[in-house]
Amino acid sequence: MHLEIISPEATLFSGEVASVTVPGSAGSFQMLNDHAPIVSTLKQGTVTINGKIEVQDAFKSKFKQVSSDTTLFEISAGTVEMKNNKLILLAD
Repeated sequence: MHLEIISPEATLFSGEVASVTVPGSAGSFQMLNDHAPIVSTLKQGTVTINGKIEVQDAFKSKFKQVSSDTTLFEISAGTVEMKNNKLILLAD
């Protein structure tokens, strides 16, 4: 699936990933390829991105790579929309 992470400053990441786990307002949940369409608010927490990703040098400090195919991204709040295998994460 295609993931875009957008902050007020810039698009921090855009690329293909295997799955994403987000801190939803009602609890953490994971999205995989062919996930049903969803829109949800996010609370403070960690977004877990599974898949080998390449982050631009200017934004690498915002991401923490914990293994060759798992990357963490901290948010204070946000919104997520999943539709047609495209996940857009608006993050603060």
